[in-house]
Amino acid sequence: MNNSIVAIVGRPNVGKSTLFNRLVQRREAIVDSVSGVTRDRHYGKSDWNGKEFSVIDTGGYIIGSDDIFEGEIRKQVSLAIEEADLIVFVVNVEDGITPMDAEVAKLLRKVKKPIFTVVNKVDNAMREPDAVEFYNLGLGEYYTIASINGSGTGDLLDALAEKMPEPEEVDLEKEELPRFAVVGRPNAGKSSFINSLIGEDRNIVTNIAGTTRDSIDTKYNRFGFDFNLVDTAGIRKKSRVKEDLEFYSVMRAVRSIEYSDVIILVVDATRGFEGQDQNIFWLAEKNRKGVVILINKWDLIEKETNTMRDFEAMVRKQIEPFTDVPIVFISALTKQRLFKAIETAVDVFGKRKMKIPTSKLNDTMLDIVKSYPPPATKGKFVKIKYCMQLPTPTPQFAFFCNLPQYVRDPYKRFLENKLREIYDFTGTPITIYFRQK
Repeated sequence: MNNSIVAIVGRPNVGKSTLFNRLVQRREAIVDSVSGVTRDRHYGKSDWNGKEFSVIDTGGYIIGSDDIFEGEIRKQVSLAIEEADLIVFVVNVEDGITPMDAEVAKLLRKVKKPIFTVVNKVDNAMREPDAVEFYNLGLGEYYTIASINGSGTGDLLDALAEKMPEPEEVDLEKEELPRFAVVGRPNAGKSSFINSLIGEDRNIVTNIAGTTRDSIDTKYNRFGFDFNLVDTAGIRKKSRVKEDLEFYSVMRAVRSIEYSDVIILVVDATRGFEGQDQNIFWLAEKNRKGVVILINKWDLIEKETNTMRDFEAMVRKQIEPFTDVPIVFISALTKQRLFKAIETAVDVFGKRKMKIPTSKLNDTMLDIVKSYPPPATKGKFVKIKYCMQLPTPTPQFAFFCNLPQYVRDPYKRFLENKLREIYDFTGTPITIYFRQK
């Protein structure tokens, strides 16, 4: 699970977002086929030369970006330094070195992580010599690109990929303990949930250093379950970046989400299910993680007959189309339904690892396909001959057919819903591919 995190830093209007879009574009088109989710356009996944990585654009979070506060830039850079594995520092050949660039470079020079200085807008040979000035930033060699047409990005990606660790072989046989990350907005009650989980007796068996250099897995045995809790920002007292911008809490969640199996999303019942909760949910789904939603502080809500039902319906509406997710109403304070919360997370972990024998899968799914074949498009009839679950760590299925390009999204969703109904994949994202037979 060594998915590197690349952060793009630099002052506004140097072309960070254009570069971000370039880096994630091929992947984004696939990953973002979910409609109606509030997209945080500043986080994406990408791969190059067999290395998969996440890209975070720290720009675009500053309100009124004309008169930027240097403090804001500093804050972003220090966040990137803390949370990312590799840092891409974008400057612009047209402006030369500005005081703010020099300021950012000063912060970056103290860092031990790989830093890539990227001189943008070098869109013709005449401008190459102008880029030499950026040696003066004291960050060593630089890469020249024109992010608008993509020239130079290949070399940059090669260099980035080279500095990333080799992908680990995932040993599917090895019995791993489930890894849960407790995430949510500031003040949703993550810490109190974790504290009531741990209880005063602190059933900590060992602190194993996690797979990331700075994530600590804490092994718990509670309620008869063994599991690892991935240490998230609430537990790790780092140099506190003032979490005034929603962005920071998402950025904090990125790493813990990527390094876990099941995401326990804690929501504050008194505030409803907000855009921020949606963003974290979307991140978990995009990373194909199991999800359990905990509605915390339920003891503070005035109850009527259908309060719970209505609240649940509201949340499901917000998380469409992936609505097959368990929602548990808890109170970390009164310890109400804590057992149910952990039991549900363990259950989702099991479903995410479930493997369905090919013969059984074909028996059930081909019957369904026969009764409800894909609708013909442009007079072309799609015939699905065979299906199998792929040997991936998360549930992914391939359906082999004569004309995969003619299968539309609604039919894909129909098959996904059938798989969920028959095999019960509650809380787990499923991916379906159509392949040429």
